Amino acid sequence: MSRENITRARRWVVKIGSALLTADGRGLDKEAIAAWVEQMADLQRQGVELVLVSSGAVAEGMSRLGWKTRPAAMHDLQAAAAVGQMGLVQAYESRFQAHGRHTAQILLDHDDLSNRERYLNARRTLQVLLRLGVVPVVNENDTVVTDEIRFGDNDTLAGLVANLIDADLLVILTDQQGLFDKDPRAHADARLVTEGRAGDPALDRLAGGSAGGLGRGGMITKLRAARLAARSGTDTLIASGREERILSRLLAGETLGTRLTASREPIAARKQWLAGQLQVRGALTLDAGAVRVLREQGRSLLPVGVVAVSGNFTRGELVSCVDENGTEIGRGLVNYSAEETSRIIGQSSAHIVELLGYCDDDELIHRDNLVLV
Repeated sequence: MSRENITRARRWVVKIGSALLTADGRGLDKEAIAAWVEQMADLQRQGVELVLVSSGAVAEGMSRLGWKTRPAAMHDLQAAAAVGQMGLVQAYESRFQAHGRHTAQILLDHDDLSNRERYLNARRTLQVLLRLGVVPVVNENDTVVTDEIRFGDNDTLAGLVANLIDADLLVILTDQQGLFDKDPRAHADARLVTEGRAGDPALDRLAGGSAGGLGRGGMITKLRAARLAARSGTDTLIASGREERILSRLLAGETLGTRLTASREPIAARKQWLAGQLQVRGALTLDAGAVRVLREQGRSLLPVGVVAVSGNFTRGELVSCVDENGTEIGRGLVNYSAEETSRIIGQSSAHIVELLGYCDDDELIHRDNLVLV
């Protein structure tokens, strides 16, 4: 999608980070929220469908509770999120109402997106809300989430939501102008990277860690989000939320921030769901022949092409497929447990019955349940 084509993007996911929303930790910045909402309402009037992924619940809860530093204990974080979510939703609802727009609160955790039925239910609900002109306000369900099912940051959540609704554009608003060729906080000659490919590994070395203690993300999580979004053919723009009328100017085609293009055809919806799952339960190491067959022929993975097994997975769980250097080439839903798989690897499928006493499937991973990454 060119800069000019952004003006024709009809379905946006907009993600706003904690540092922007909470005035660097001093409670919700109502004035800034009002300005973003005014722009989003204007985008809607111009025919753009919007999903808002909003950070800020934990930071707002910390402010209300008088906490100066982000707590480390999970239950303290959950309590802060529960308190802060009230103020966050109220702020959005009141401002959108002033423009005659309704909002809807959507709280998600990884279980909601890893379960196929719940994934499809979330997708349908969001589609209906968009059709009705409602602005869904999405956040991680921090009050019940555990480390095992945590997205880790709202950038990742935004990328997955872009897949969920087949967005045209993901806009990540942050406190930086975009991705620079070096850290602008330490180097006065740092230059903004205005264009790039979401899948370009060279961008990783340009991304540093998180700049502050309010959010969990940094520029590297924004790159990860762009790569997730690219699976549904969605381009990503990383830009400063402190730029005046940033969303309106992007819609008008102005060159702002860093644009990361999807640069490949969208993968099928079911495979987007597979690729987006974060709970990988194990790994299968493939020989060079199996790697070539998967990449070049799109075939199923057979036991004969696997040389090693790691993890303690059961039938139907998600596993990573790596080459003999440890580079991930794909992931999929496995047809046999780790113990069963270890007994049949390197063998022809014709020998599965002899080795296990039964054969439920000839393939370790069927091609319909396998996605390359």
